[in-house]
Amino acid sequence: MIEMPENLVEMALKTIGDRWKVMIIQELMDGTKRFGEIKKELGTITQKVLTANLRALEEKGILIRTVYAQIPPRVEYTLTNFGYSLKPVLDSMREWAENYYNQNMKDFLPSLG
Repeated sequence: MIEMPENLVEMALKTIGDRWKVMIIQELMDGTKRFGEIKKELGTITQKVLTANLRALEEKGILIRTVYAQIPPRVEYTLTNFGYSLKPVLDSMREWAENYYNQNMKDFLPSLG
């Protein structure tokens, strides 16, 4: 039997906590995408970094890489059910960030009183 780690939040962060991994997962929440589509949406990510992160997410069972035997080769990426189960986590992070932003913007706005 495998012993569960003491700090599960740390384990989760090690699995998906990287900026690019989270953004890739978020991008795939809309459905299957090709490498070029993901790269275009993420903007400043390099091909090397995107490839490494896609491989890591595939190894962790977060996404599936499907290669179609055609010329030129077509490769698509889709979240697994496990990957889609991260939707409420990302939604919560987005809500937290919005609240944080709104709360901290008060400190930067000039006082009206």
